[in-house]
Amino acid sequence: MTAASLVFVIDDDPSVRSSLKFLLSTVGLQAETFDSADSFLRKEPPDIPSCLVLDVRLPGLSGLDFQRELATRNICIPIVFLTGHGDIPMSVRAMKAGAVEFLTKPFRDQDLLDAVRVALDRDRARRKHDEQVADFRQRFDSLTSREQEVVSMVVAGMLNKQIAAELGTAESTVKVQRSRAMEKMQAASLAELIKMIEKVKAPLEKAS
Repeated sequence: MTAASLVFVIDDDPSVRSSLKFLLSTVGLQAETFDSADSFLRKEPPDIPSCLVLDVRLPGLSGLDFQRELATRNICIPIVFLTGHGDIPMSVRAMKAGAVEFLTKPFRDQDLLDAVRVALDRDRARRKHDEQVADFRQRFDSLTSREQEVVSMVVAGMLNKQIAAELGTAESTVKVQRSRAMEKMQAASLAELIKMIEKVKAPLEKAS
């Protein structure tokens, strides 16, 4: 697990950074430490499953502001918050914005390790999903513009006859285009094709 994942610890207290790094190492997790959110942002993180163990009170950007800044930059990294001065509104705000856990100091070592494992698992799942979507996107881009039109109409629930009428073409032509599109998308069934196209289009719709 050491080489396959990385935990970023951001805390302005050197003793806390050191103890957290040691704790994570006891279960085979590699950690990098930072004294501020700004110092983390100056670094280009490796492209591997990772998470943040983040103190709420930091010099410069606070932990919660940093969480918002990461979202603005479209940096998707799960966060485990630590605080010695937590309150309910603060924890609710953090969790609503997607934090994995909000631990109040002093916390049990096992609670932190459990939260970090959940965060790393979440990041692995996101990365796997993103790779899959990119693969489906590549397949979809390999379709001709007409095949893309046909597939989009199929996914919208239209029958071959309706698609043919809409496009002003023969139903037999639509069947051929639909068959070719399914072959290029490597979809074994209509249900599988629909799932693929929905995954391809979801990020585009979110962006628009």
